Parts: sequence; structure tokens; C-alpha cells
Amino acid sequence: MVRKKRKYTVKTKSRTFIISLLFSIIIITLIYTLFNDLQKITILNVEKRELLEKCDKLKDEQASLESDIDRLSDDVYVARYAREKYFYSKEGELILKIDEK
Repeated sequence: MVRKKRKYTVKTKSRTFIISLLFSIIIITLIYTLFNDLQKITILNVEKRELLEKCDKLKDEQASLESDIDRLSDDVYVARYAREKYFYSKEGELILKIDEK
């Protein structure tokens, strides 16, 4: 078999160049988009982790505040709390503050 030599015309060369250029632009755009999206995903995962930690802290704080609400409904606790925190005293009671060092 005899192979025929192909003659590439200027039209064929320019068509090949344009197709290659378009293909390269598409590939570069897809790669750029992929890396950009991966970066956004990484940032969002870090933000998600931080927000979950903050949510856990807020849930702990909420539980603490709910227990405070329950304790404040007890009159004995409220009276003791007021005496300790705000130095209220009962009739005939003397309050002395002792600083601990």
C-alpha cells in the first residue's frame, strides 16, 4: 500500500489552530472553575466547623440559663442569692465581707 502525503492547506491549518485554541480555553476555564469551587468548599467547611462549635457553646449556655430559671423559682435560693450577691440582710443580721486572696 502506498501512503498518500497529505497536503495541509492554510485553511486546514487555521481551522485546526482555532479548534485547538477553543479546546484549550474550555479546558482552562473548567480547571479554573474546579479549583475556585474547591477553595470555596474548603472555606465553607471551616466556617461550618466554627459555627457548629459556637452552636454547642450556645446550647451549653442555654442549658445553664434554663437551670438558673428553674433555681430562681425557688424562694429560698432567691433569698440566699440576694444576700450573697447584693448584700441584703435579714432583720437583725450583720453582713461582713471577707476578701479571699
